[in-house]
Amino acid sequence: MPTKMLQIPTADGQAAAFAAFPDDGERHPGVLMYADAFGIRPVLKEMAVELAGHGYYVLVPNYFYRHGPAPVIELPEHIGEEVRSGLIAQLMPLIEAHTTERVLSDADAYLRFLTTQPEVDAGPVAVTGYCIGGLLAVRTAAAHPDQVAALAAFHAPVGVVGPDGFAEITAQVHFGHAESDLTPEALGELNRVLDAAKVDYTSEVYPGTVHGFTMSDTDAFDPAGLQRHWDRLLPLLNRTVAHNR
Repeated sequence: MPTKMLQIPTADGQAAAFAAFPDDGERHPGVLMYADAFGIRPVLKEMAVELAGHGYYVLVPNYFYRHGPAPVIELPEHIGEEVRSGLIAQLMPLIEAHTTERVLSDADAYLRFLTTQPEVDAGPVAVTGYCIGGLLAVRTAAAHPDQVAALAAFHAPVGVVGPDGFAEITAQVHFGHAESDLTPEALGELNRVLDAAKVDYTSEVYPGTVHGFTMSDTDAFDPAGLQRHWDRLLPLLNRTVAHNR
């Protein structure tokens, strides 16, 4: 599976990105994958390669590029609970500085870059994200309803979006929530907002999971939760972007 690091031109500089895609000489649907706040690292590269193996060109940008190359803070090989809070404290200023204006400006650049790669076909694209990356995926899909046909977010703070943030989304949507992230009441409220916005969605709590369950380099990792994530993501992509090829 070919992989490479690329530089995406943006309004504020160059964003490094990891790309993975099939080595068959053909063009494939594009997927923009937003990492969690810990950024591009071996586990994200593995997930991108896994997805690419199903017939997609997967692009994972370093959305904190304004603050340096990924990872923007020093990360241990395994992110245990004993270090997680300290790492998040280092990342919070970067998260807070990543304003909606920056998110949307970058999304324009990422999608423009993705859709002009020679290995990417001319059809619609998918956007997926993890943790804070899931929120960036939602913002991207809302800003580009004509391009984004699928949106998936996992253990992401999508409850903060509000009705207006979903109103423009035309993509088919899947939200996979950690059991520890949402109360039944909060899930019900989110789903009511999605219904009111007339979003075509599935939104479910993955049993027995905690925040970050897809990430195998953290204590939050749950193998069954990761598998459920693939079981939801792959059919979503297959019926939205793959069949348009």
